[in-house]
This record gives sequence, C-alpha cells and structure tokens, in this order.
Amino acid sequence: MLKNVAAVLLDGVHPFELGVVCEVFGMDRSDDGLPVYDFAVVSAEGPGLATHCGFTVSTPHGLERLEEADLIAVPAGEAFTVREFPPELLAALRRAVDRGTRVLSVCSGVFVLAAAGLLDGRRCAVHWHHAEQLARRYPRLQVEPDVLYVDEDPVITSAGTAAGIDACLHLVRKEQGPEVANKLARRMVVPPHRDGGQAQFIERPLPKAPADTVGEVLAWMETHLDQEVTVEQLAARAHMAPRTFARRFRQETGTTPYRWLLRQRVLLAQELLEGTDETMDAIAWRTGFGTAAALRHQFLRALGTTPNAYRRAFRGPQAA
Repeated sequence: MLKNVAAVLLDGVHPFELGVVCEVFGMDRSDDGLPVYDFAVVSAEGPGLATHCGFTVSTPHGLERLEEADLIAVPAGEAFTVREFPPELLAALRRAVDRGTRVLSVCSGVFVLAAAGLLDGRRCAVHWHHAEQLARRYPRLQVEPDVLYVDEDPVITSAGTAAGIDACLHLVRKEQGPEVANKLARRMVVPPHRDGGQAQFIERPLPKAPADTVGEVLAWMETHLDQEVTVEQLAARAHMAPRTFARRFRQETGTTPYRWLLRQRVLLAQELLEGTDETMDAIAWRTGFGTAAALRHQFLRALGTTPNAYRRAFRGPQAA
C-alpha cells in the first residue's frame, strides 16, 4: 500500500514539477476522506537548494529518508539533460528499487533514473523536447516520445509539467482505486485522465531537407494538399520514372511521398483547428482527407486524439 512518499531534490529544481508531487501526495485532504501520506521533501545536495527560478528550498531531510519510502519522486531540474548526479543518490535509488520501492520521475527527472541504470531495457516517457537527447545519452532505454507517462512498474516516468499530474493520479488510481483518484482530481480541478498523448503538443514541422531533385515537386504538393495524387503523377511532374522518383524522394526527405503528404495534411488540419472556426467537413476538404470521418481517423492515428478534442484543448470548450 502506498503510504510513505519522498520527493528528492537536486540543485536547480523546477518549482512546478516539485509542486505537482507536493499537491498530490503532500496535502492533507482527510476532510474529504482522502488518504494522507507520510510525505517528505529530501535534499540530495545539502540542506539548502536553489530553484531555477531564483529562490531557495530548505529541508532537514537527507538521503537517509529515502530508505523508508514506498514511493520516491524525482522532479525536473535545471540542466538535468547534461549534468552529472551524486553517486550516493543513484545508489540510494537502486537500493530502493531492489527492495520494491517505486520511483517516479516528472519531466527531466527521468535523466536521474536513467543515470542510475533503472531504465535499462525499459520503456520511458520524457518531455518531447528532450526525447532525442535522452535516447542518445542512454541508448539502453526505449523512449516513448508521444505518451504522457509510462508505467514500467516499479519505475514510472512522465513527460513535461502537467503530465506529472497524470502519472501521479495514475499511480493513486492503481494503488487506491478510481474513486480515490477521481475525488483527488476533483479537488485539484484537473481531469482524472487525459485523452491522447504528447503528440498533440509536439511542434514538429517536416525538416527542410536539401531536396535537390524533388524540391519543385515538394513545393507543388504543399500548395495542393486538397488534391489526390499518385506517385506516378508526381514522378511525371519531376520528369522521372516512378521507381526512380520514389527512391530519390526517400533519399532526400527520409520518408515516402504518401507519408510526407499525410504529415503535411495533419499539420494543416492542426493549423485550421487552432486558428479558424471552419467545420470538420470544410477542414477535411481543405486538407485532402475528403470526409470528416477520414480526417478523424488519420488525426487520431497521427496525434492520439480527435480533431474535436484537439480544438477544445487549444481554443477552449466553446470552440468544439
């Protein structure tokens, strides 16, 4: 049973990510019949720590407090993507997992767990902005850049900022049931579960590759997304045989004509959902998907959420 929780901090801790853990596990909400946790903030680098916002946090608890915890949470911090971490902290985290303690990271806190070797052979989540750097620095783990959190019990990792709330509520739901998690979410005025994943928030326009031989075709495709085209038609436009065109296209863009076109259409749909009041049918027509049903299908596959949910997320419920 989840009873004893410790949030372990390093110099440069991000206050919001620390606040997420404190809000879920450090507040006494027994007046609502919610469980009360034995909660402590632990320092891995002395009694006084600077936050990345310029104020300091002090705590009487050192790493020895981790030895009694059922859950150890590691919030994000400044320069976690490149800095080294205290060996005694990494050893304490390994001992904790060996005795059955859960560990949970918020955003770049995952770099601490990776440095401790706790993610070797495991899937993990991280803020999409850090995904490539995490995978490059720790090649033995499997980064899931599109999800809000990953539960590889006893290791739970979450993406940026608010995704830490999702991961914490998931753990509460898992340990103490949906009724407790839902009541806690209502007190925090957050959804108990969010649809979709990080994919809907990632800024990822297609890279501008040096497309020497297919550049003119790419430019034409960008301005004719509403039209159905075949590889044969595109190859004719490039004055190539279809197989030669397909090979050159992959060499210069890193993907196939179909996937390139599909991604551009989804990007345009995102722009229209965020910035216009056009109907789903109109957006489907302008983006080349044809029907609202086809738009919904491809949007869901690409981003893990529906067009209506995406519009609500970025423009508010009145825009749906």
